[in-house]
Amino acid sequence: MAETVLDVKGMSCPLPVLRTNKVLRGLAPGERLRVLATDRAAIADMQAFCRESGHSLLAMSEDAGVFNFVIRKKADAA
Repeated sequence: MAETVLDVKGMSCPLPVLRTNKVLRGLAPGERLRVLATDRAAIADMQAFCRESGHSLLAMSEDAGVFNFVIRKKADAA
């Protein structure tokens, strides 16, 4: 399955989460979004966003100050 990449490096809270939400709205259920961010607040923000929205935070890592989040869009409500 293809993965969409969203680069929000250099953006500060709340922009990374707002942009993530906007992109996820355009994806089909089950599709994956990889988000690249440099704002340390994105760690807690992405966890809370996924918990509250129902999307799955599949992976989270950090390399040289860049945070990498892999999110799977939730299934549409029936």
